[in-house]
Amino acid sequence: MNAVLDALLQFFRNIALAFWNFGQAVSHPHLWLDWSDNEAVMRFVYYGASRELFFVALTAFLLLTAVGLWRNRFMWGVVRGLEGLANTLGRFFAWAGLLMVLQQIVIVFMQRIFVKGQIVLGFGVGLDMPVSWYSEELKFYNALIVCLCCTYTFVQGGHVRVDLVYSAVSFRTKRVIDMVGSLLFMIPVALLIWLYGWFFLWRHLIVPNPSASDTLERLLMKARALRWNVETYGFSPNGFNAYFLFKVLLVVFAGLIVLQAVAFFYRSYLEWKEGPEADGRYLDRDPVGKRRDAPEAAHQGGC
Repeated sequence: MNAVLDALLQFFRNIALAFWNFGQAVSHPHLWLDWSDNEAVMRFVYYGASRELFFVALTAFLLLTAVGLWRNRFMWGVVRGLEGLANTLGRFFAWAGLLMVLQQIVIVFMQRIFVKGQIVLGFGVGLDMPVSWYSEELKFYNALIVCLCCTYTFVQGGHVRVDLVYSAVSFRTKRVIDMVGSLLFMIPVALLIWLYGWFFLWRHLIVPNPSASDTLERLLMKARALRWNVETYGFSPNGFNAYFLFKVLLVVFAGLIVLQAVAFFYRSYLEWKEGPEADGRYLDRDPVGKRRDAPEAAHQGGC
């Protein structure tokens, strides 16, 4: 019993400290954004996957939820904003697929018809790289589509759903399943990806390598010897050499999943509260993605 009380006290203490931590970050941005200072870099690395950031985000979520429960119109606004972000990013970066196809055609022509080993792209100062560099870069376009269009595909109802009991239950039961899935599956998995991806990214950007087990004091000690060591090697001598960008995309992907989980939770709650007439309300779907069951396809729950 004492352990439970201690855990609850610690939880509410961290919630209270979240306001102070957020205020400190906003009022002293130079302590973590002035990257000319090595200690600021290490603070950014530490707090980017810290307990403090988690409770700041959790507190923001609780506050938004409280306001949304009081004013449902506000919660609908949050849903529309987050889904709009997912749609905007997805619709923009989906063009990377076309760019990938066009670049592959150029590569084939340069290698098989013109028998050239270099491609120069650009106006004024061109990007002069071997054909093999452009060939390996195609993987980066694919990563852009996967990481930045994932939540867009979710909003559009394009993900595959394994449905065991979902279609057999009532409308409001489906929304309960969606809410539980958002909080117990989407967010925890995304947070695990973030924690792994954050330090995976920074281990390929700076030395000494930061570790998830490092305390802030230890990282500040490492700051004395800090230097930038951005990963620029490729898998082949003349291949694509900016693989650190894949690590950046992994972190961005996790962040987008968290935001979409919040939007999906709010939408599911509002539809549960307002009933079937709210099904698919404000859902912005592309015409090619509309099906007869379009509103229902927005919900990717199911178990």
